[in-house]
Amino acid sequence: MTGVEGARIGVITFPGTLDDRDAQRAVRLAGATPVALWHADADLQGVDAVVIPGGFSYGDYLRAGAISRFAAAMTSVADAAQGGLPVLGICNGFQILTEAHLLPGSMVKNDHLHFICREQVLVVENATTAWTNQYEAGQRITVPLKNQDGQYVADEHTLDELEGEGRVVFRYDGWNPNGSRRNIAGITNERGNVVGLMPHPEHAVEAGFGPDAAAGARQGTDGLGFFTSVLAALVNA
Repeated sequence: MTGVEGARIGVITFPGTLDDRDAQRAVRLAGATPVALWHADADLQGVDAVVIPGGFSYGDYLRAGAISRFAAAMTSVADAAQGGLPVLGICNGFQILTEAHLLPGSMVKNDHLHFICREQVLVVENATTAWTNQYEAGQRITVPLKNQDGQYVADEHTLDELEGEGRVVFRYDGWNPNGSRRNIAGITNERGNVVGLMPHPEHAVEAGFGPDAAAGARQGTDGLGFFTSVLAALVNA
């Protein structure tokens, strides 16, 4: 990579992925080059970071993300993440990261047992990760949320560990939409290069197509900070 303009960010497509094109567009709007990656291909094509987008990979059979974790691409992602490659898992991508044990805990059915789709306010808890360094701790952002298996669960020891180490990256603000333990919407690994969250920042990157905001209807672009953050992290690495 030579400067931000040379950054290449891979976006993996699985059977049943829905939001790969949206993630690619978010990468492009942030100023990087999106690289389409196929789940069955172990070659990550030398990308500088990876996004695992939302959807219903393999129809969520067995459990959401349970089959996708065995994909050739995920084996490569797991190895690269250990070496510091920035990885972002969005919704189904977060589910895949937990199934692959790149992030702790698990995702289960929403506590109300219904699919939910809404604009969701989040509180930024950790603004030091590869994907959140362009935000401020305590900042409130609004991005779309859409899930059925969005309830984050973990044992009390794991939850205490996440809290104590500052690895809770986002919390739901105002209302917990799926019953996630301690209002957790997103977490990171110890190194801060792997982040997973249930809401969809890639749907809040372009005025006219995002959530409602103070600037007007559909003007919200709070999600773009994820993608500019990783570029800043790459430049500063």
